[in-house]
Amino acid sequence: MKTLITFIITAIIDKPKEFKLKEETTESGFKNYLISVAEEDMGKVIGKRGQIIKAIRTLVRTKAIKENKKVILTLEEKDNPPA
Repeated sequence: MKTLITFIITAIIDKPKEFKLKEETTESGFKNYLISVAEEDMGKVIGKRGQIIKAIRTLVRTKAIKENKKVILTLEEKDNPPA
């Protein structure tokens, strides 16, 4: 699963060195994958009206279903410092 997520995200962002992927297991048994990218790449990952991130979640969920796993894909937003 991590390989699929890494492949997709690094293909669409400009700064793949700033990409981070953390895996956590929730109490209910779900695998939660936390994606962190550079602030400049957030728009590319989210897409217009969230279409890109929804498509990525659909692909990951489809693979998870085939493997009888439960997954959550979360995009971490970096806090914007006050101006």
